[in-house]
Amino acid sequence: MRPLELPEQAQLVLSFDFDGTLHDPAVNPPVCDRFFETIRKLREDRGAIWGINTGRSMNHVIEGLVESRFPFSPDWVVAREREIWFPNNFGRWIGDEKWNKTCEKEHRKFFKKVRKVLKAIRAEVEEHTGATWIEQEGDPAGIIAKTEEEMVWIVGRVRELTVSEPLLGWMRNSIYLRFGHRKYQKGSSLRQVASGFGLDVSRSFAIGDSHNDLEMLNPDSAAMFACPGNAVPEIRAHVKALDGYICKASHSEACVEALEHYLSA
Repeated sequence: MRPLELPEQAQLVLSFDFDGTLHDPAVNPPVCDRFFETIRKLREDRGAIWGINTGRSMNHVIEGLVESRFPFSPDWVVAREREIWFPNNFGRWIGDEKWNKTCEKEHRKFFKKVRKVLKAIRAEVEEHTGATWIEQEGDPAGIIAKTEEEMVWIVGRVRELTVSEPLLGWMRNSIYLRFGHRKYQKGSSLRQVASGFGLDVSRSFAIGDSHNDLEMLNPDSAAMFACPGNAVPEIRAHVKALDGYICKASHSEACVEALEHYLSA
């Protein structure tokens, strides 16, 4: 799988959350054909560069592309909300070495600094909930709750316990939560991608449905932003408050709707 031929000069950068936004496993195909037709047209007419901005690992992203039978790959991927990847001429994914290494180095250093706070959060979670604390390569601190209601309680306690560490952030999607440095999230990653193509936020579009999309659904990261009709209530309220666009359609049909709303002219 390879990307479309790049335009001579990129004019727009388009950022799509994957699960719950672009991809719907309950339908066949999981991403509608009209989405890819729209991307082709925006490439030809508007010099658009597009990518997936997700909490999935890069390997999990590749699985999703294959399972969904994408006719062509994205021009870029942000994986785990912070790693930036680009396809080479052979369709192989290559990490943005400088950005990814700096991100990894800062996270290792930062997690050592906040280990006491994370230890306190873990103790609260394990004492008062049935949630599972996760430690794995690249993600040394995370939580999987049993229910969304349980996760809401956990986030409330996390906010209280992290007051002394304002740079300790977290990315939440449904019952899953990953801790990290606030400097690295979907919004900052999108800005980095855009700058690499010589673009700024005025030429950026983003759409997402869940809590870990908050930072990219913001005028600081994208002048054009939207959420699908199936977005969680907090995201819908956030987008409405910032004068973004709330779609009537869901998933990939919503992605097309939002693109037409902002770019049909």
